[in-house]
Amino acid sequence: MGQEKKGFFSRLVAGLSKTRNNIVAGIDSIFSGFSAIDDEFYEEIEETLIMGDIGIRTTESIIENLKAQVKEQKIKEPSQCKALLIETIKQQMNLGENAYEFENRKSVVLVIGVNGVGKTTSVGKLAGQLKDQGKKVLVAAADTFRAAAIEQLSEWAARAGVEIIAQQEGSDPAAVVYDAVSAAKARHTDVLICDTAGRLHNKKNLMEELRKIHRIIDREYPDAYKETLVVLDGTTGQNALEQARQFREVADITGIILTKLDGTAKGGIAVAIQSELGIPVKYIGIGEQMDDLQKFNADEFVNALFKTDTE
Repeated sequence: MGQEKKGFFSRLVAGLSKTRNNIVAGIDSIFSGFSAIDDEFYEEIEETLIMGDIGIRTTESIIENLKAQVKEQKIKEPSQCKALLIETIKQQMNLGENAYEFENRKSVVLVIGVNGVGKTTSVGKLAGQLKDQGKKVLVAAADTFRAAAIEQLSEWAARAGVEIIAQQEGSDPAAVVYDAVSAAKARHTDVLICDTAGRLHNKKNLMEELRKIHRIIDREYPDAYKETLVVLDGTTGQNALEQARQFREVADITGIILTKLDGTAKGGIAVAIQSELGIPVKYIGIGEQMDDLQKFNADEFVNALFKTDTE
């Protein structure tokens, strides 16, 4: 386990290199470039964090917190602020225990997200990982409006070695979920993962569809634990935050899967989502391989961002 964890940490460090060059290079030059802690010093830090998409509100509270600590600890040297800043960012992200309760219960996991964010891929990876933990997993292709989604999920299911419930393109997503729930009960499935649509441009339809799906699950599988994960593309930065906000209006979101963090300079968005919306980022994706989707660990993420390997 240690080796695998380490491997992911170094891949995370590599994957966050664009964000790190964006945020951390800027911050390091501030810490070394200023001889005194003054307003300009704080303004520079603020600007650098906002550029890394940590978000204005989150950045403001990070800076406020930092100022208070500097005052309290009577710190005079800018260079001493770095550890404080890292600590403050970690605090912003700490939402208590990140819950992965659904792994230990009979559960239904709904995965929502707009096209192109890596949703179907995430469903496939999650299914594969849960199966590797010895769970009996079933996936449902309830994103029926995109022909490729059903095909793609079938491929991932085959790769992961899990069974799939699907109908033809254009069929009613709720009907697919109904079939999947029946199959999950009959086969004593541990986790049923449903790949569902996320057409935000048509929120009313989406809300109706999700409502229907929830009604079926509540009625047919009342003892199942329900988890709703929204997949967001990390490369879209503030746009991802906005999507999370909008999805929250149509669904009771329990967590976020943040993908494509290896291709972005906006990795700070993970901080913004946790801190501004109070929704935990539960998984992050940094590549195409099955194990490139991993549980999110805020401390590890911030360490990778600032490349302070704690081991």
